[in-house]
Amino acid sequence: MLVCVSANPAIDRRLQLESIAVGEVNRAVSAKPFPGGKAAHVAMVARALAVEVTWVGFLGGAAGEECESGLSALGIPLTIVRTRADTRANLEIIARDGTVTEILEPGGGVTAGEVERLLSACRDIFAESGEGSQVALSGSLPPGAPADFYAELIRLARLYGCRALLDTSGEALRQALAAAPDLVKPNRAEATWLAGRPVNSADAAIEVAHEMMDAGARAVAVSLGADGIVWEGAGNSATLISQPPPVVARSTVGCGDAALAGFAVAHARGLCDEDALCLAVACGTANCLAESPGRVDPLEVERIMQQVSVQPLQADWREVKTRGGAR
Repeated sequence: MLVCVSANPAIDRRLQLESIAVGEVNRAVSAKPFPGGKAAHVAMVARALAVEVTWVGFLGGAAGEECESGLSALGIPLTIVRTRADTRANLEIIARDGTVTEILEPGGGVTAGEVERLLSACRDIFAESGEGSQVALSGSLPPGAPADFYAELIRLARLYGCRALLDTSGEALRQALAAAPDLVKPNRAEATWLAGRPVNSADAAIEVAHEMMDAGARAVAVSLGADGIVWEGAGNSATLISQPPPVVARSTVGCGDAALAGFAVAHARGLCDEDALCLAVACGTANCLAESPGRVDPLEVERIMQQVSVQPLQADWREVKTRGGAR
């Protein structure tokens, strides 16, 4: 079971335009709504790859009802904490030349009582899911949620024997590290914020991964977009660097979420670190080709997985190990 916790869900509206003219009237060629928020994308990808999932989170207002309908139509079980504030709507604007512009609302504020109800709902789900389940904590926190919200959920997950996967940013990320998540998957921007310096190379990503593990994380996967993912595991695990095959992307929205789902699916399948990284990269790449965020084609994932290069690195981060090689 994969439990996907969504503290700040959304309706994603994808607008197709010929071009974007700032300060002018822009007319969309098409407009399509999809259930969104990072946890929704994780749930959709994992379910497409035949992992049992459930979604739990805040929803409010008409946008919340729209998000609920979209997830329910995909057969994803939901546990909803209703909020007085409306669920946010995000815009993904795609021009004909492939340029993607995102406009993300901050989300409606949540009350202390609503936060407590979500914590209680998660506690019940973790207990029912049982030992060996996984919990994906994805996305930003809404106004009103405490910065240690994910840290508290990680502690709850561990209490019930669940594995915790984290993908968030800012102070929520910093505080959650101390709770020892089993996997943290920051992107380049999130890692840069945490490190306080640019993360523009694999070497820089590995340095940040080591710092995050020193802060408490048990494994770290730093996503560098088209440059792949750098993986650092616990114990004697090799440091790994991956490279996806080149593709012409429709949109990169949700690709990091798809990669996180890939790691969860890999764990459910019992894959080794190298194959888990291949699957995660393949999921992220397949999401670039999907009609909407999270709607990956399992056949595309399997095809792309065979084209992903993964190399183990020595402790100096630069010399490729003789064993393993690229796959």
